[in-house]
Amino acid sequence: MASTGLMLPPPSVDQPFMHVSALEGGNIRIPCDLVVDGNSQGESISCPSLAFSLRHSKTKSWVVFDLGIRRDLEGCTPLSQERIKVMGFAPVVNQTVAESLVKGGISPDQVETVIVSHLHWDHIGDHEPFTRATFVVGEGCRELLASGYPIDRNSLFSSTALPHERTKFLPLSDFSLPIGPFPLALDFFGDGSMYVIDAPGHVGGHINILARTSSDGAWILLGGDSAHDYRLITGEKEVAHSIDSSGRVRCIHGDKEKAVENIARIRSLLGIPRVQVLIAHDSKWYEENKGSAAFLPGIIPPLAA
Repeated sequence: MASTGLMLPPPSVDQPFMHVSALEGGNIRIPCDLVVDGNSQGESISCPSLAFSLRHSKTKSWVVFDLGIRRDLEGCTPLSQERIKVMGFAPVVNQTVAESLVKGGISPDQVETVIVSHLHWDHIGDHEPFTRATFVVGEGCRELLASGYPIDRNSLFSSTALPHERTKFLPLSDFSLPIGPFPLALDFFGDGSMYVIDAPGHVGGHINILARTSSDGAWILLGGDSAHDYRLITGEKEVAHSIDSSGRVRCIHGDKEKAVENIARIRSLLGIPRVQVLIAHDSKWYEENKGSAAFLPGIIPPLAA
């Protein structure tokens, strides 16, 4: 993609960065017509629910981004279980995120921070193995948890999805820095190594991570559910949107316009040298990289200069 003229902050002297590794978090089948405009109803694609390990190069602090799918779906809310069945998501969890960490040589109780992109069932996994971690979510998650199941028995979200006493909600006022194409970002460690990005459109509280992956200018954007098909990031395809027989809008995003704006911002990163973009359900990247050194204990290789 041609250069957009956008820039990300240059590295400082002895710039801290994050060692980023992919984590297995289960797989699902996603109906194509729910994601990409123009696909026929009935088609589906097998996708990962990727999570990520991020380790600070200086402090060695461990961060996990997203927790994938829980193996015991009975732990999901009744409405989520119904949606999983009706939509044909057919989740398969050969390895949970906690098990992926252990396989990579890390105990879940070594993880200091779990950042959750949003509260959908295929991203919140099971928090129980992470006994010491602080859970970080967008402010929009507060109401979803407060009014979740069983308080509202028809909620997609469980009020116990995260440990209340160890959950930190990031108010929008914390997102006080613009960075690259993103108007609202938080310098998480205060040293330019990792930014939490406000990523509206999909569901309340949706956030992404933009992290440096080297001391000399490489970056990665972890996009959560900003898009569910990489062709939406490149601009080859458009977000699906339809009206069903009952007159209801059918779109995988709660606010399509904001989601499309966010996708456009992410797309502009492709014009900046040495920036990678990964989304949670990137089937092509997964097929090319599963079982490789991109997964813990290895790291996703930073793009070379």
